[in-house]
Amino acid sequence: MNAYILALILGVVEGLTEFLPVSSTAHLRISQALLGLSLEDGYWKMFAIVIQLGAILTLPIYFRERIAKFLATFPRGERGERTLVNHPLTLVMIAFVCTAAPAFLLTKVIGKHLESLTLMGSALVIGGIVMWIIDALYARGTLVRRTDHVEEMSLGQAIWIGLCQTLSAVFPGTSRSMSTIAAGQLAGMSRASALEFSFFLSIPTMVVATCYDLYRSVHPHHGEAAAIGHLAMSSQNWIALAIGFVVSFIVAYGVVAWFMHWVRTRGFVPFAIYRIIVGAAVLWWAMK
Repeated sequence: MNAYILALILGVVEGLTEFLPVSSTAHLRISQALLGLSLEDGYWKMFAIVIQLGAILTLPIYFRERIAKFLATFPRGERGERTLVNHPLTLVMIAFVCTAAPAFLLTKVIGKHLESLTLMGSALVIGGIVMWIIDALYARGTLVRRTDHVEEMSLGQAIWIGLCQTLSAVFPGTSRSMSTIAAGQLAGMSRASALEFSFFLSIPTMVVATCYDLYRSVHPHHGEAAAIGHLAMSSQNWIALAIGFVVSFIVAYGVVAWFMHWVRTRGFVPFAIYRIIVGAAVLWWAMK
């Protein structure tokens, strides 16, 4: 298949799935396998990292007004009732540290299982079931809702969400957004506030994780050959890379805008069902 068409398809897949609770990692790797691309190929590994950066760029642009307001009101907050410890910007960084520290310590486990389709399929199914149960409890009012806005979050909620996000790093297919949204709902946050905090937390998490993946690919451990350290890039490679980056950004921007509107009036059950169906299909494929 033409490299430009491959770049277009993968860019769409990345943009569609990066911020939905369905796991972009699993979808991107499954798509690469279905398209006949080697998961060990240096160029396509680098391609996956770069188009993820395109999706990341969506968040600071889409939320630029909210971020500017946070910066302008730091540390007292918009209502003057926040402190240096519980201001939204601080809570985002605390949640990030609670994710990054254990994830870094578990990098050997992460690397060992990253390419396992069985693990991805299992994580998709289990995550879908968990999301369905939590959202059903939320809809019935079983889960007490104490936080309707990110500005009202507590330190404990941020720590809890950050720790739960670690699951998405250790078990590919879990989905970063799924783990943070479900954790937020369990901690008494509304769907909209849990989703918005998930987006804010994605910015430092994805930037650091993506840059670390790029560094590790160029400078592997224990004298292993660099996956993308000595690529001979042709003009076609650069154009395909640019296509994937731009497409992932455009699609991701549309998804973020649509998802924020969707969550205010509907729940996450359709995504839970989708995860279960796709996960079951992946498990069936892996066992063939």
